[in-house]
Amino acid sequence: MDFAFSQEQEMLRRSAREFLAKECSPKVVRRLMESADGYDQALWKKIADLGWTALGIPEEYGGVGTFLDLVVVLEEAGRALLPGPFFSTMGLAVPALVEAGTEAQKKEVLSAIAAGSARATLAFTEPSGRWDAGSIGLTAKQSGGGWRLDGVKVFVPDVEAADYIVVVARTRGEGEEGVTLFLVQDKPEGMAVRPLETLDMTRRWSEIRFDGVQLGADAVMGAPDKAWPRLKRALEWATSALCAEMVGGVQKVLETSTEYAKTRHQFGKPIGIYQAVSHKLADMLVLSESGRSATYYAAWTVDADAPDRSLASSMAKAYVSDAYRKVAGDGIQVHGGIGFTWEHDMHLYFKRAKSSEVTLGDATFHRELVAQALDL
Repeated sequence: MDFAFSQEQEMLRRSAREFLAKECSPKVVRRLMESADGYDQALWKKIADLGWTALGIPEEYGGVGTFLDLVVVLEEAGRALLPGPFFSTMGLAVPALVEAGTEAQKKEVLSAIAAGSARATLAFTEPSGRWDAGSIGLTAKQSGGGWRLDGVKVFVPDVEAADYIVVVARTRGEGEEGVTLFLVQDKPEGMAVRPLETLDMTRRWSEIRFDGVQLGADAVMGAPDKAWPRLKRALEWATSALCAEMVGGVQKVLETSTEYAKTRHQFGKPIGIYQAVSHKLADMLVLSESGRSATYYAAWTVDADAPDRSLASSMAKAYVSDAYRKVAGDGIQVHGGIGFTWEHDMHLYFKRAKSSEVTLGDATFHRELVAQALDL
């Protein structure tokens, strides 16, 4: 069985790398880090013109390509630490819309996203920080023919740049029963957004408070109370997508560290000849390749809707979460004193690694899901 990417996908990879090297250099990343919303409308337009915002979206809504094509681009985006709402839109909101949206919602929102004229995000986590159904406490109650939302969501990515927010709410019961998805457009009355100060400045995270936010009946995505199975499938898409982005970051850290070990001399010799450095780089390569293999398989299971897609995505996230953090930390060690400076880019990858590690559940959370899959 051949798990290699097609010739067209490899061409997509090369073109994405060339584009990001030119349009999303470290200088651009740092400039956007210092901006208010971390979003560059001109850069987003260029990304849309390349067709990236249509990848993985069904053709009937203006999409092109497959989820695997999106994975290729996300890996390159991770290499470049691409700021802005690309992952939150394509990796979080789009899977939720594809899996749970009504036909009208898909035609409106997916078509706009594919055209590059809209951005979206997913509001899931609450103060508990968990990614399971039992953590959902934001309430949605029927009110005047529509719905009323009350509660708080935290660590919601790229809210300021989003035109649509998929909100996970509880309409009754507890656990997996009574979870409902709502599509919120713009910033309705009663919704307050507060930016959060976080370690990873290449992404914008916010707290959203819903205080009696009134939504129409058409804001419900799918059937009320029955959203969890579809949301779970969307989270499997998202987890595989995030792993692809993380693998790209791992590879960039490895390449940068290896090149430094070849050119940095100590006692008249390149530091790479010393075992303390060379063995560390060897471990980084093992983590990189193993994480890539797990990620590619998870992406394939999602794209093919294989029976083990849930297990594969959790296995990939459990491994890559640890691998990215370890490789990014070792990359700083290989660079020595310069690796700790603000001017060097290595700390940006470490911070992105820590941020991505807990997004969609950390390694411990996904190991528990793997254990449950094994009936342990």
